[in-house]
Amino acid sequence: MVQPAVPVRPLGVILHLRTRLKHLALTGAALAVVTASLPGAAAADSGGRDRHPADRGLSAVIRYTEYGIPHIVAKDYADLGFGTGWAQAADQVCVLADGFLTVNGERSRYFGPDAAPDGSLSSATTNLSSDLYFRGVKDAGTVEDLLRTPAPAGPSRDLKELMRGWAAGYNAWLRKNRVTDPACADADWVRPVTALDVARRGFAVSVLGGQGRAVDGITAARPPAAPPATTARTAGPAPGPVPGSVPDPDEAAEAARALFAPENATMGSNAVAFSGATTANGRGLLLGNPHYPWQGGRRFWQSQQTIPGELNVSGASLLGTAVVNIGFNDKVAWSHTVATGVPLNLHQLTLVPGDPTSYLVDGKPERMTPRTVTVAVRDGAPVTRTQWWTRYGPVVGGLGAQLPLPWTATTAYALNDPNALNLRGSDTALGFGRARSTQDVVDTLERTQGLPWVNTIAADSAGHSLFAQSQVLPRITDELAARCSTPLGRATYPASGVAVLDGSRSDCAPGSDPDAVQPGVFGPARMPVLQDAPYVENSNDSAWLANADRPLTGYERIFGTVATPRSLRTRGGIEDVAAMAGRGGLAVADLQRQQFANRAPAGDLAAADAAKACPTALPEDPEVCRVIGAWDRTMDTGSRGALLFDRFWRRFTGTVKPADQWRVPFSAADPVRTPNTLNTGVPEFAKALAGAAAELRAAGIALDAPLGAHQFVVRNGERIPVSGGTESLGVWNKAEPVWNAAGGGYVEVAHGTSHVQAVGWDGGRCPVARTLLSYSQSSNPASPHYSDQTRLFSGERWVTSRFCEKDILRSPALKVVVVRG
Repeated sequence: MVQPAVPVRPLGVILHLRTRLKHLALTGAALAVVTASLPGAAAADSGGRDRHPADRGLSAVIRYTEYGIPHIVAKDYADLGFGTGWAQAADQVCVLADGFLTVNGERSRYFGPDAAPDGSLSSATTNLSSDLYFRGVKDAGTVEDLLRTPAPAGPSRDLKELMRGWAAGYNAWLRKNRVTDPACADADWVRPVTALDVARRGFAVSVLGGQGRAVDGITAARPPAAPPATTARTAGPAPGPVPGSVPDPDEAAEAARALFAPENATMGSNAVAFSGATTANGRGLLLGNPHYPWQGGRRFWQSQQTIPGELNVSGASLLGTAVVNIGFNDKVAWSHTVATGVPLNLHQLTLVPGDPTSYLVDGKPERMTPRTVTVAVRDGAPVTRTQWWTRYGPVVGGLGAQLPLPWTATTAYALNDPNALNLRGSDTALGFGRARSTQDVVDTLERTQGLPWVNTIAADSAGHSLFAQSQVLPRITDELAARCSTPLGRATYPASGVAVLDGSRSDCAPGSDPDAVQPGVFGPARMPVLQDAPYVENSNDSAWLANADRPLTGYERIFGTVATPRSLRTRGGIEDVAAMAGRGGLAVADLQRQQFANRAPAGDLAAADAAKACPTALPEDPEVCRVIGAWDRTMDTGSRGALLFDRFWRRFTGTVKPADQWRVPFSAADPVRTPNTLNTGVPEFAKALAGAAAELRAAGIALDAPLGAHQFVVRNGERIPVSGGTESLGVWNKAEPVWNAAGGGYVEVAHGTSHVQAVGWDGGRCPVARTLLSYSQSSNPASPHYSDQTRLFSGERWVTSRFCEKDILRSPALKVVVVRG
């Protein structure tokens, strides 16, 4: 973070600063107000000259408070972007630079073609596959076309100014500072960027659920008659079709279901909004708990962005994003959860006989469009591949390794991703930041239609609550799917929401709604929305039980399911928040308690049954039975028996089909309490118990060891215990750690609780907000903000948000920097 040589605290200086900020005199005179040196993670480059006039005249004031949280003040959107780009670079330059290599298709040039990218911007399994896709996007001018599209279908002028300023701020930081993060210190791939690069990164985020999910399939798809590649390098898994082969519908349906199942995702979230009918003061409350990766380019980063009289919003941004994606202002708070809507579909192509790169539509042949892409490779010759595009989108050889889609002499599959025409997501976030009510949030969703793969949960100071599954989804109705699905689609659509439509018929293309801002997608009137319920909650299941007493129905299958089993995290979350709403009198402190309750719903449902059956299943090992029976059924760091049950439960649920895990099956009439009663009669039960105990003993871990002694992260040699639990346990405070028995247990967290915010209002001018960034603000081990909030997270302690000017200026950690182009 940026640290001045002398902290700014004297009252006279603060009053002077207040005056200067009020008038936005971000000039040389303002520099006299503060004494600013270099970021804590950098040192000065005294020989730098401004050779980049794109940032000339841009400036911002950044006030840092506790834990390195910047409060950025600027006079317009370009300046705000400038301050944001500077501050993000100070904390995360290596992660950001790595992402810009990705979207420019240059990973193979610097890291080699066969290495795996970090996975934050696509599902590519190799650098070469990633580069072929993103270089293809770049060569085609895809993002340039989107930037030229007039709003509202294209990005707004304010957003373009933010991106322009962000690039200039990032570049200015690079010019004026030396990188000290060992991840990229002295690396020649850390380079200036353009506003177009920032937009390309936004595009990558937008298509994560569509083309980004199919990168290997796009770059590896080959016509069956194509000769073998002349180089040994391949772009992801080769499709390897057998002429005439077709996917097995039942196998494809299960693969598609698993591909889109929330329990298999590397991102998820919880969020709940309470209406004023449940709170102590009649105002709304919001608890947001996104579950995102702890490393790489999908980390969140905290800030407050202010343009006096125009915008004042605090919260978290995905790295490389110029807006606050999840946050709050003085009237509204919102969060997102990854939605069940499927943002893609497939079109099964009927190929022209003898010409596998032509296909029929209404009996007429159309030629595919080849995209020949060349990628530079470290220590080798450039690699050239051809991708094939159709009126529907790119031809794909599969959706991941689990769902191959062979390109044969008669059939190929094209991917439709409507978010490839969507660069509006940041405009949606910008509108949220300016909102004054949950109705303004709804209006923003309807105007911008920019969210590709998330739900929105919001509350406001007037006591309103909101759930909205407003996504950019292909407009595939159940009627269209019934009329146009191929045999493969008739299996995959009910199972997963993945439609496979007959590409030989033009009347089988997704339709359009009159209120949609782009063709081929659903308009706002078709979206599941629930307003002003006592509570609205989502934990990555469908919209059906956003409020269990007011179920949402009537939406198309592509949005998600109705009357189907819910995850244990959804069931536990609904139990908790419904009980909170029923008690009433809620305040922000209740949200904080919910976040760290660490209740394991799987334990509440199964631990007693397991302990009762254990003596019969393991008569030779009574200690296992004692420990499970004594476990408090939480995943607190001090919980004894939590680790044993966790390892048992992973084995049990990994080997027993969901329908066989419980004696009482699911009932749509009682979806929160069913299924229940552990099926201890299956042979896998005893095996899972014995295997978990043997595993812990072999690692030298006591069966009743406290969880935090063996679920931890290491930061600069310090072992920091981590609470929470895995998806299958249903814990609200989700943690998906990496098991390393030789290293002492769970030695790192891959993804889970990330940026948490508990927000309410008390009638004053300032929101009542507590926040926490589990993995801290900086990825640089040399930064003082590399693990400070991680220690807070471990101790279940919170940051009191400093939103209002008086609170910012009273911070004992206040440090002020004026940044200039």
